Amino acid sequence: MPLYQPFARALGWSEGEFETGMSFSAQIGTLRPDNPAPLYLQLQQLLRDAIQRNILTQDDAIPAERDLASEYDISRITVRKAIGGLVEEGLLTRRRGAGTFVAGRVEKSFSKLSSFTEDMIARGRVPSSSWVSRLEGTVTPEEALSLGLSPGAPVYRFQRIRYADDVPMAVELSTIAGYCLPSLDAVSDSLYAALEKAGNRPARALQRLRAVPFGTEHAKMLGVDPGHAGLLIERRGFLRDGRAAECTQSFYRGDAYDFVAELTDI
Repeated sequence: MPLYQPFARALGWSEGEFETGMSFSAQIGTLRPDNPAPLYLQLQQLLRDAIQRNILTQDDAIPAERDLASEYDISRITVRKAIGGLVEEGLLTRRRGAGTFVAGRVEKSFSKLSSFTEDMIARGRVPSSSWVSRLEGTVTPEEALSLGLSPGAPVYRFQRIRYADDVPMAVELSTIAGYCLPSLDAVSDSLYAALEKAGNRPARALQRLRAVPFGTEHAKMLGVDPGHAGLLIERRGFLRDGRAAECTQSFYRGDAYDFVAELTDI
């Protein structure tokens, strides 16, 4: 498929109109010499507006840096700075070996108990994780209260950065009751898959959501600026017999996630 064909369709052009060689700048706009804003901000705004007006839609490819630099007669450094800002905002995503694409916001339903891995696969995204820490220890007073465990009870603690299509989406900190897993190494890619294999996948959970600004540490992990808007989800998961299995804090990027819930009057 030619590079600009998705954009032609988005604008309602016919095949014949597309074949005339409509340029990318004709689709999203040109830089204005009378605009005092830096060139990278001008290009960034053109792309942002095109995404907001659905001229560029989810999974549309953005031309390569060299092509944009040539078409707009600006440096590749300027293009890279513009693209980088939109990636940080969550509007664009870089896919290794494929290029830069318009990102889609992820909708996470509160009505279904599912893992990050399951959510991403269901939405056609490629999930992955990088480990920050994997620890085995005894329960803290706060964990004992959340999990209903006795002092000195064993627990496993996992901290990971969660990615979708190589874009950092969340920092996840999980404490798992020791009786739910056979060992620390039982968890590889998916925590819930490991719990299910051990016969201890949570059957229900209580969740609480609140808005938070990211501190320096979490902002660095997610590639955003300190103070960036985030969503904190606190989850307590329970087994079918009523015992607590997990206590998880997940810090999601507020610019990439929407949380939805179905409500009824029953």
